[in-house]
Amino acid sequence: MSDTNGPRALLKRIRVWLILFVVCLVLSGATAFPLVTELRLLDSALTGWAAPAAEALPRLAEWIHRVRGGVEGADAEAPYLLYGTDWLAFAHLVIAVAFYGPYRDPVRNIWVVEFGMIACVGIVPLALICGPVRGIPFWWSVIDMSFGVIGILPLLHVRRMIKRLEADQPETAHSGRP
Repeated sequence: MSDTNGPRALLKRIRVWLILFVVCLVLSGATAFPLVTELRLLDSALTGWAAPAAEALPRLAEWIHRVRGGVEGADAEAPYLLYGTDWLAFAHLVIAVAFYGPYRDPVRNIWVVEFGMIACVGIVPLALICGPVRGIPFWWSVIDMSFGVIGILPLLHVRRMIKRLEADQPETAHSGRP
């Protein structure tokens, strides 16, 4: 019979949550690479099979169409501007790699989880400040902020579990200091 509340089970749950978070982070980042294609597909869908969604949310459909035009224009006239979204994607992938530390040794590398939590919190002021400066509709900034709000939830849970795991270990196992 296995102990579902013991340190091994807790470590397994921590790792599952970290994998889920990393997968979402990688998917979120990877979608920044094919931005032109994605916007073309989304805009076409909103005038095709997803027309009922566009009718229900006309401002969203108008915004997607406007963004598509801007991104296509940038791609045609100044493709180097889209290099910024490539760096955004790369940053997501690099941050995802950092989570290998807590996967391997959660107690010693809890700081990576806390760093992720700080990044999630930082999304909110970024969206509130830069959104209006860049002419982003407030409702879209709310969508952007939701990534931070949703992202911090599993990290808070993971941090709590790591603290429990730390409390279950002998002091010498996680001190990391001579």
